[in-house]
Amino acid sequence: MIKNKIITIFLTFVAVLGIACSGQPVGNNAGGGGSSMRLQGSGASFPKPIYEKWANEYGKIVSTVSVDYQSTGSGAGQNAIISKTADFGASDDPMSDEDLKKAPGELLHIPTVLGAVVLTYNLAEVKEPLKLSPETIAGIYLGKIKKWNDEALKKDNPNVNLPNADILPVYRNDSSGTTAVFTDFLSKTNAEWKEKVGANKQPSWIAGVGTGAPRNDGVMGQVKQTPNSIGYVELTFAKANNVPVALVKNKAGEFVAPTLEGVSAAAAGSVAQTPEDLRVQITNAESKEAYPIASYTYILVYKDQADAAKGKALADFLWWTIHDGEKFTKDLHYAPLPAEIVKKVEAKINSMTSGGKPLRQ
Repeated sequence: MIKNKIITIFLTFVAVLGIACSGQPVGNNAGGGGSSMRLQGSGASFPKPIYEKWANEYGKIVSTVSVDYQSTGSGAGQNAIISKTADFGASDDPMSDEDLKKAPGELLHIPTVLGAVVLTYNLAEVKEPLKLSPETIAGIYLGKIKKWNDEALKKDNPNVNLPNADILPVYRNDSSGTTAVFTDFLSKTNAEWKEKVGANKQPSWIAGVGTGAPRNDGVMGQVKQTPNSIGYVELTFAKANNVPVALVKNKAGEFVAPTLEGVSAAAAGSVAQTPEDLRVQITNAESKEAYPIASYTYILVYKDQADAAKGKALADFLWWTIHDGEKFTKDLHYAPLPAEIVKKVEAKINSMTSGGKPLRQ
């Protein structure tokens, strides 16, 4: 009998040891109660650095929730939320009425930060920032300005020794919110651009002009490795790669650097006119201080969440981003939301429900 007890104790010890070595939880957590909830996001590359930072910082505070963000482009992000293959989508370009109708439920636009689309270029001998007007930018991407020492560029940069070299424009070849912001600016400022290309996430680029690359990091990489090229990217990508950015002529006729103050000035003038659904473009703003190619970027979520627990986790994460999360924006070269917009976003997050029941009350 004593022998049988010894054998039983030994077998129990071996079983427990086997469970421990397999990585399975022992005791009260054996049912998986300690597992984390994963929120999957997909979309714009424009906010990728700040969303990754937020995911990391939020995970330190709320260990039971992990946020995974995939930079796939604004068009892909809109498609992902419509098809419900992601818990949230992300887009710099607000969804159109037509696309909103494709969704199986009401979608909310949640502005998160403000950013700048900048023109960066690879001119090794040029040591001071170029000045670019809407006309010269459009001319380059329309294929009308082909050389760096074109008279139009020399006029705005009289003290710069511009090379007699062919310009290679680089553009996004995916469905891109950054492109939507860039082309919206040019459509507002150049009649020929509006007629031939227009404002679009994925326009029909002029045949034979330039080359395409996917996502902000793809365009940045192409410009960085190609002499005499120019491309448009979100400011933080240019800063991270330590490359020059142009001053762009705004509506008031001022050449303005892409600073956070300039981006905030662009947003300030539109706050009073921002619609209830928060879908707004702020390019070519009126202010003398405004950087003219600025934009909000949005997270897209369903107002009524199918899964109450996941919906609550998502609403809480969004609430954190527009409050505590905003302190991380400036180090990554994004501008925080205006206080008036934060109040409007709070109301949107508080309107989120599951089965008609509020998630945050």
